[in-house]
Amino acid sequence: MRLIRGRETWDPFREIDDLNTRVNRVFGLTKWNDGEALAIADWVPSCNVSEDEKEYHVRAELPDVKKDDVHVTLENSVLTIEGERKQEKEEQGLKFHRREFSYGKFVRRFTMPEEADESKVQARFQDGMLDVTIGKSKAKLPSTKQIPVA
Repeated sequence: MRLIRGRETWDPFREIDDLNTRVNRVFGLTKWNDGEALAIADWVPSCNVSEDEKEYHVRAELPDVKKDDVHVTLENSVLTIEGERKQEKEEQGLKFHRREFSYGKFVRRFTMPEEADESKVQARFQDGMLDVTIGKSKAKLPSTKQIPVA
């Protein structure tokens, strides 16, 4: 059912889905790639995932996170980026009108394609950005294999 409000088309189901997404984000519940699992985290960093002909690239925004507080693993074709953004100290004598910065633990997981070569992984952290590069395997997987029926 769709209702018209002014010139916009209002879809109550879209509103419910948006609300669900916002509530999950507030409580740190995030869906991983195609609903594979749920993670509990204090905040969720934004990530870009891309590829070129030689490599896969995962870039994560991690402002105010120290290099020693970031851990990257690749196991069973799942890339995991986890860590913690720590609040330095409580500001004394300040009256905050709004506090939007998130602190605490975070985790992001990405299922990598079969062509990802787990032996060719590099991670670099600079200026609050984490860049993970995963090489592609040169071995081509058979596209189709005919199985004889006995």
